[in-house]
Amino acid sequence: MTIDSALLRYHRAIAEAFPLLKPGADAQAVRDRFSQIAKAYAQPRGDAVSAEDIAIPLAGRTLAARVYKPKAVRGPLPLMVYFHGGGWVVGDLDTHDGLVERLALDSQCAVASVDYRLAPEHPFPAPCDDALDALIWFAEHRSRLGFATDRLAVGGDSAGAHLAVVAAREANQRVAGLVGCQLLLYPVMRRQFESPSCLANANGPGLTNDEMKWYWAQFLSGETPHDHDVRAFPLAEPFERTPAPAIVVAAAHDPLYDDAFELERFLAANGGRVEMIDARDMTHGFARVYSQSDAALGWLRRIGERTGECVRAGR
Repeated sequence: MTIDSALLRYHRAIAEAFPLLKPGADAQAVRDRFSQIAKAYAQPRGDAVSAEDIAIPLAGRTLAARVYKPKAVRGPLPLMVYFHGGGWVVGDLDTHDGLVERLALDSQCAVASVDYRLAPEHPFPAPCDDALDALIWFAEHRSRLGFATDRLAVGGDSAGAHLAVVAAREANQRVAGLVGCQLLLYPVMRRQFESPSCLANANGPGLTNDEMKWYWAQFLSGETPHDHDVRAFPLAEPFERTPAPAIVVAAAHDPLYDDAFELERFLAANGGRVEMIDARDMTHGFARVYSQSDAALGWLRRIGERTGECVRAGR
């Protein structure tokens, strides 16, 4: 299936309005371009979901977070802790505001978006540490914050999905069954660039193979992990405990398309229940730009609804 025509028009408009940066541009320049694009195409926030900025006090640092709650739901809400994408280098609460708001609305769950530290200023393992510590903090403070205490989920897109997998694994290793659902949107799982989907979609749109190489280089620019370190390479070692049920979303026109299916196979091989959503007419990052494509909005609604069902399963 070809790329959705509306989504393709969006990518063409971006290429014209926001020219690619010159080779050698630093991380801040890449962040600025990403933020400018997000702001230019931001969807105005509706009135069905409230959003509150909070601080997460952790050892040696304080992280910002934004908590979204659908207003129509009564009683304590299940909570999903969410990590934005951006190659561990770009993105923040604002660039993913519309996406997270939409997930809260369609899942009818509270969603806490976490502004973790970014590489290369804070390379591996800092983003992974922030993801785990933020997840544990929310788990420990669910009652005080007014959330349901019997169901906790984790989610993320792209590099944020990588962080979600890492955090959920370690959290459930510490407390069996703490995380009961994972939402993993077009996840990055492997530091390799020769898979069929990497080669077929090497030039984007949405994400290129060269961009992914640069993101990995920034992420791993500090401490060098060993090949079996599951914080950097989540598929390197089997799970010691059964992984939490997962919804894995793949975008067919994405260098990371094969990563999503490899993650599905890995989770299933470790005893996990996995539901695949194969968005065959989508590109990497489609969930952030649903306002530009009715097809992308349709996929995102389905993702949100299925996430709500996953989070509530077994309550």
